[in-house]
Amino acid sequence: MNALRIPDQRAIIDRRKLADRIAALFEAKGEKARGEIVAALKEALDSGRQEIANRLSEKPSAGYESAAAQSFLIDQLLRIIHDHVVERVYPVANRSAAERLAILAVGGYGRAEMAPHSDVDIAFITPMKRAPWCEQVIEAMLYFLWDLGLKVGHSSRTVDDTLRMAREDLTIRTALLESRFIWGEEALFEEVSRRFWSDVAKGTERQFLSEKLTERNERHKRMGDSRYVVEPNVKEGKGGLRDLQTLYWIGKYIHQVRSGSELVDAGLLTKNEYRSFRRAEGFLLAVRCHLHMITNRAEDRLTFDLQREVAARMNFADRPGKSAVERFMQFYFLQAKRVGSLTGVFLAHIEEQLARKRERKGFFATWNQKPRRVRGYQVFGGRIEAPGDDWFRKDPVQLIEVFQLAEFEGLEIHPETVRQIDRDSVLIKHDVREDPRANGLFIDVLSGRRDPELVLRWMNEAGVFGRFVPDFGKVNAQMQFDMYHHYTVDEHTIRAIGLLSQIERGLLKGDHPRASKYIHEVASRRAIYVAVLLHDIAKGRGGDHSVLGAEVARELCPRFGLDEQETDLVAWLVLNHLLMSSTAQRRDLTDPKTIEDFVGEVQSLERLRNLAILTCVDIRAVGPGTWNSWKGQLLGELFDAAEERLRLGHMKHGREQRVTAKKETVAKLLGDKAELVSRIGKLFADSYWIAESDDVIALNLVQYDVARSLEEQLSIHCEYDEERGATLVNVIASDHPGLFYRIAGGMALAGANIIDARIHTMRNGWAMDNFLVQDPQGRPFREERQIERLKKSIADALANRLEMVPRLAAQPLPISRSGAFNVAPRVNFDNNASGRFTVIEVNARDRSALLNRLARALFESNLMVHSAHITNYGERAADTFYVTDLTGEKITSSERLNEISRRLLEAASDELQQQLEDA
Repeated sequence: MNALRIPDQRAIIDRRKLADRIAALFEAKGEKARGEIVAALKEALDSGRQEIANRLSEKPSAGYESAAAQSFLIDQLLRIIHDHVVERVYPVANRSAAERLAILAVGGYGRAEMAPHSDVDIAFITPMKRAPWCEQVIEAMLYFLWDLGLKVGHSSRTVDDTLRMAREDLTIRTALLESRFIWGEEALFEEVSRRFWSDVAKGTERQFLSEKLTERNERHKRMGDSRYVVEPNVKEGKGGLRDLQTLYWIGKYIHQVRSGSELVDAGLLTKNEYRSFRRAEGFLLAVRCHLHMITNRAEDRLTFDLQREVAARMNFADRPGKSAVERFMQFYFLQAKRVGSLTGVFLAHIEEQLARKRERKGFFATWNQKPRRVRGYQVFGGRIEAPGDDWFRKDPVQLIEVFQLAEFEGLEIHPETVRQIDRDSVLIKHDVREDPRANGLFIDVLSGRRDPELVLRWMNEAGVFGRFVPDFGKVNAQMQFDMYHHYTVDEHTIRAIGLLSQIERGLLKGDHPRASKYIHEVASRRAIYVAVLLHDIAKGRGGDHSVLGAEVARELCPRFGLDEQETDLVAWLVLNHLLMSSTAQRRDLTDPKTIEDFVGEVQSLERLRNLAILTCVDIRAVGPGTWNSWKGQLLGELFDAAEERLRLGHMKHGREQRVTAKKETVAKLLGDKAELVSRIGKLFADSYWIAESDDVIALNLVQYDVARSLEEQLSIHCEYDEERGATLVNVIASDHPGLFYRIAGGMALAGANIIDARIHTMRNGWAMDNFLVQDPQGRPFREERQIERLKKSIADALANRLEMVPRLAAQPLPISRSGAFNVAPRVNFDNNASGRFTVIEVNARDRSALLNRLARALFESNLMVHSAHITNYGERAADTFYVTDLTGEKITSSERLNEISRRLLEAASDELQQQLEDA
């Protein structure tokens, strides 16, 4: 954006020396020297790039210097190539008026902000309809650039054509806006520049602003619409370089400034804001340059595997509780956040300036509408404004009050007031934090009835949130280095609060019917809002964030004005905020011991209601697609079973009564086939009737009856289950050892992920296995083609018609980037979680056919799997198995448990995966 002095330029490229070398080569060999000339240019390009890379290595945050040096290198090469072509390849003694040419740098190159593999965007400008000589020169120059391996974006137009197309095309107008003269006829550049401002830009300022903001919003949607996505695009993402460039384009277009520093003179940025602008842009440019150098290509996405390398290159180090990559990404997101707050203030100022111009010219130019007063503030045009520059200095509690008023009244905050808030946020010290009025106002914002999410985001970007709640400031821009969480901790928390508000306003009844009902029955609505605020408050501290967070809650809740009972509830919720989701997704909900243990932790209906609400918003705020109907159903089942137990003090029915009731319900579902309940139902143990739902049992009975009447040795039924958000797969086969792992392998080969499995052996030796499956993106199999492939793959696996192990090993992992993470496999045994089974939980890095390998290890350990519950957290899989030995007993021998653990760890290890792939 500003001209930058590049030190020791000749170490990057010595133009005079290279030009002399090229002249000598041409003089010696004429046109036959072209290959050697290209080689000399390529040598200079490579040498220059290496010098720039060395400088960035020595000063890894020098983004501006690196980008400017890159542009300087290309400038010099273009000048050398131009002079060589004009003087030697196509020399003309006396050029006519038409035989003139100007070379302009446009785009990032025009701003002198080039990453190592950025496109070379150039415009060739001619005075009038192109003379043959101009076309020859342009073509020859382009061939030289292409021979150097440069990716060139180019245009070739007359002055008149350039201006005409600029009027019609936003992209061309933007390119011209930041064009820079490189070489040739400078008078042509000056004519284009002068006529651009007088003939194109003048009078179209509002249109340009509108089109640029539309373009920006569309780009944000494509990139995830948050500046806190954990794999950000440094160039195009929200809070990235393009956002800063958009501000510059808009400011330059409206005020005709040549550099970023002139935005201060135009009143669009203060000196401090401009310094922040430069800091953020310089850091982002450095990150982009490192990305290009590491990958040796134009890579702008900061993916998980690249984050570690860039962090190391930029000298970030590990600290207690926070790795180097997490510290680097936290700094990255703080810069992106700063870009966001600058954008808000800048655009609001632009809008206001344009509105004032319009008012002066309009019909109501002489009519002044008076602002209204609310608690001393001025409110005008939907914006709240501090009445004076010392307003917050006189009473820093008003730094909280202004946001409470904005939320309560549904107002925006005037950009000048935002600026004051940003400046004066340093006044929030211990006395303000302990002020009861300030805390009451904060709780009003947090639990606001209109849109607390929006206002809390304003508070966060203005620096007030983190100063008033320092524990929240610690997780500001805190990244969780995994593939499960899509956002930084602060963004995840603010989104969760927004979801809670939507549930309370009845906007999410379809997805969360219980939460939408019970939020109006909780004893304290402010307690649940505070619990959502604090549930992840202790992340990044190097311990169990639930335990540490509960301690933070006990300190903060009294400060916020919560009483002892509310404080106890919030602390318990923070401590146990993962309890409901882990129980629902990783335990067998039909096992009475699961419900008994869960209720033993929860102990009251009030806690259950609050925990259910917190669990919903926590899962959903992780990121798009994390919440699905299967999770909703599991949580609903757990809630209903726990609620029944808490209300009555015991399960409503004993085992025998539950089985009888289930049979009666299934008989009604079957209608005229009700006799199947007595005829086929007697082949199943009571555990089957308790474990399976009514609709699945009815389906199983009909499928078994048809299969036996046709004397089928294998029956596979698949159907899309809308309520569960998955595909139900029922497999009936003659029971034999290894049945489960073979089915799991067949499903993996068809691209199906098992999310739930129940394995039953009938009294006559047949197996009835029920599975729920989804594709790698968490969607059900619905198309006939998909379902047929799934059936065939299972059948082939069970009939040994394919070599399963090598084919599974050859399958790519759906989430290929998981290799960037170190997930040490762990095996846990629990003989207390179930009355009848040993519960085995395996945590490992997710990979192709992991479940198949684990199931095979259990088979080789002579274990019977009765149910399996599969959960994925991004790159990490958590698979739970309910097992017995071959006699139906729990496994208690430490020697046996050690042997099983050894087999499972081997099956889950990266080494085995590598061996299989090598084989």
